[in-house]
Amino acid sequence: MESAKVAVTPSGYHHLGAGTAGEWGGVSGRFSVVKGGVRAQTYDFLVARFMAKKEMGAGRVAWLEAGWAETGWASPGRQHVYTFNTNTNRWQFYDQYAVRPGDQVWLDISGDRTGLWRAWLWWNNRWNLLTQQRLPIGATAQIEQYVEVHVDATRPTRLDMPKVTVDNVRLRPAGGGPARYWRDDVATLTGTAPGEQQKRGGFCLDWQTRYDTWSTANCAD
Repeated sequence: MESAKVAVTPSGYHHLGAGTAGEWGGVSGRFSVVKGGVRAQTYDFLVARFMAKKEMGAGRVAWLEAGWAETGWASPGRQHVYTFNTNTNRWQFYDQYAVRPGDQVWLDISGDRTGLWRAWLWWNNRWNLLTQQRLPIGATAQIEQYVEVHVDATRPTRLDMPKVTVDNVRLRPAGGGPARYWRDDVATLTGTAPGEQQKRGGFCLDWQTRYDTWSTANCAD
């Protein structure tokens, strides 16, 4: 088992959260926004995001993700609403939606039967379209909810992450119908044994309700 206390955060990616084992038509929920320990002029980043993805074979994965991000290259020290998709393979930042530490953002990703996937942000009392992408994944996909930390491999350090909360996470059934909370009767992948706390790179996850309400932060030293 990984030690909770780390002197240096291991380089690379650290994912905390869960993914569905089966396929769904979409996901929505709320993330809190925090100021992380991301360093300017690095490839560090901290993101909280949803993703719809599908393995296409031969090692290829197609996906759309949406969330908020703090990165070392895009206005360091600021938080941004963002999307990323495998049609364009680039980060898209939406600074017309000015988010700050202490804010909460509601996000939605959903697909239709033609394979058109859309990412939405709740802002000014309405849903605002961030992007729409016709992905080769069809109308349904595996869904992820993650807080993700990346540490620049060329500049070792210990990164700090204040508590990020995630709640009201709902899944849209593949066959249509009303969204439902992501509870423990949904086949879910966490990468941990039952009852084991998820720990990655010195960060720890606590489930308040599996799997629609949770938080992650630095592990207690």
